[in-house]
Amino acid sequence: MISPNEGAESRSPSHYLPDIVACVFNENGWLQSTLSLEHRPEQSSMAKAVSLSMQEDQPLVFEAGTGVGKSLAYLIPGVIHSIDSKRPCIVSSNTIALQEQIERNDLPICRTLFRKVPELEKYAEFRSVILVGKGNYLCPTRLANAITNKTELFPNDEIDELKRIADWSQNTKTGLRRDMNPIPNYDVWEMVNAESSACNRKNCNPKTCYYQKARVEMRKAQVVIVNHSLLFALLSAGGLAPNDNGILLPEDFLIIDEAHTTAEVATEHFGARISSYGLDRQLKNLFNSKRKSGVVRKWAHPKQLQAIVDAQEASQEFFGYIAATRLSQRAITRISEPDWCEPTIVSPLKAVVQVMDSILAKIEDGAMHDELKDQRNRVHSYYAGIRRFIDLAEKDHVHWIERSGRRNQIVTLRTAPIEIAPYLREELFGEERSVVLTSATLSIAQDLVPFQLKVGAEGKTAHRVESPFDYEANTRIYVASDIPAPTSEEAKLAIETLIDYIKFCVDRVAGGTLVLFTNYSDLRKAGDALESHFLDSRRAFFAQGQGLNRSELSAGLRNSGNGVLFGTDSFWTGVDVPGPALSQVILTRLPFDVPTHPIAEAKSERIKEQGGNPFAEMTLPEALIRFRQGIGRLIRKKDDQGIITILDSRVLQKSYGRQFLQSLPKSKFIRMNQSDREDRFRDIDESISPTLRRIPPGQ
Repeated sequence: MISPNEGAESRSPSHYLPDIVACVFNENGWLQSTLSLEHRPEQSSMAKAVSLSMQEDQPLVFEAGTGVGKSLAYLIPGVIHSIDSKRPCIVSSNTIALQEQIERNDLPICRTLFRKVPELEKYAEFRSVILVGKGNYLCPTRLANAITNKTELFPNDEIDELKRIADWSQNTKTGLRRDMNPIPNYDVWEMVNAESSACNRKNCNPKTCYYQKARVEMRKAQVVIVNHSLLFALLSAGGLAPNDNGILLPEDFLIIDEAHTTAEVATEHFGARISSYGLDRQLKNLFNSKRKSGVVRKWAHPKQLQAIVDAQEASQEFFGYIAATRLSQRAITRISEPDWCEPTIVSPLKAVVQVMDSILAKIEDGAMHDELKDQRNRVHSYYAGIRRFIDLAEKDHVHWIERSGRRNQIVTLRTAPIEIAPYLREELFGEERSVVLTSATLSIAQDLVPFQLKVGAEGKTAHRVESPFDYEANTRIYVASDIPAPTSEEAKLAIETLIDYIKFCVDRVAGGTLVLFTNYSDLRKAGDALESHFLDSRRAFFAQGQGLNRSELSAGLRNSGNGVLFGTDSFWTGVDVPGPALSQVILTRLPFDVPTHPIAEAKSERIKEQGGNPFAEMTLPEALIRFRQGIGRLIRKKDDQGIITILDSRVLQKSYGRQFLQSLPKSKFIRMNQSDREDRFRDIDESISPTLRRIPPGQ
């Protein structure tokens, strides 16, 4: 190992990366001595494993418990390796919040460290960039084209919005849709954003086009931060036309944080999604007969325009028939039998493709030709995708249809791989490349093999370290033993008992409470029953579905100090509220997925065909991971303290309940029922935290 007094310049990158990392993360190392950051053996262990993965260009699966400091453990080796190897480091997270945390908080720490340590100075000027999808950027070329052809493209009521976007384009530095206030009209933005083949280096100047400028900056960056959705969307589409230096993929090395969501997000993007709404919008972008506007209005003759109108009518009839015959009783229906519907939409869509081919043959203008070609290709994708769906052509996929929208008027054709592992095995692990997958919750009973099998990383190096937090001293865990099981026979009594317990538990903790539900129905019923009570108790009340997004709801809980937040789905993970503002997490039910979803059904059938047990091999492991994620919301910093309350008696009554209890961060828990719960809560030790003091009834 090199010492802080030795220079590293003379060593080759393939040999000295682990040595430098050891100097940074060891006890009394540069991270501790220079920045006065606490030495964490778990963080040091992870950083060394990550550096070996990068040095050897081999995958790594690493579970790092909450509080390990995994961001610095992969960012510091990542920046050093990127500069020394002249290869981009791609960092992917599941949430915008973590992307911004990496850019605003973690990377500045890396830069400060590099500047203060002479041996690391050459790494201090690294570049980083957050990459978002093309559709988020304004394209000046498409904007200019839209302005030139505004009377053909837009009805009168949208021309004012186009002018507003044009005015904003004169002052914006980023060209990002999110930076425009208010957010631009979706229909108009669709015609001016960079999500088009017309936005390319031939038509667009990188000095003026926001997306092309972002691409240039991305090529200069050592760290490119993306989200999982964009990562797997790009991978499923073949990447970003990589050059010799990479950027998704071949010479890149990749870090996937919050990797517990990898399989779910990848499954979404390696499948297909074709909605009636999307197809209708696409056809009306070409020509809207009511508004007398559209991309091809200027170029098409009446017969060609009529072909587009005919396709719109055929689309309405096709999806309307599916809704009436297949989705009249259910919002989701799996499709598995051949000849399940008549392909009435196929020929009209093919005719539109032929119309676009005919128009393209007459146009020589570069930007306009590219724009129309892009529109043609989008229609062809709908045509080909619907044909393949009707024929159930994807043999390793599950096919289903679903209704959505405010009035359930949108019909969507969906496919997804039954097993995502083969796709990820090929895309991520098919070549010798460092791919680090990390999260606080990857293992089942401390075993990482199930996760590895799920994502196609079987046989790859895998490690785990526990959280450094003292859960024994800083947490109390209560389990209610008398709440009825969530069966149809006892549904009314179960929800009434659940509401009573939530009210009781929240009232007895002075700090904030996060209440996690497994379905919106229970959330709404509990919210309707308790909102006025919480407000009367001078507690801010927040609930998913009230119009605020997750970040806004989390911020509300954080800022209120003693608020109550009701959430489901995504709130089981990613919520970060340190301190007394989150003093209790209540889990209303064990988080089992709905077994009737087509993907779950297809996986279950496959497991049965192979002689396995779907509950033991799929349902239970996924619930255990989600359970660990939920309880992990409570302790976010070393000095955090609080209560975990489980309102599902199945953890005590069912044989599988033992596995949930073993997943708790401490072995001891307190049983309670409606008769003795007052006494159980009365002995909350005030030395734990003032925010955990019992609140006497009536106060």
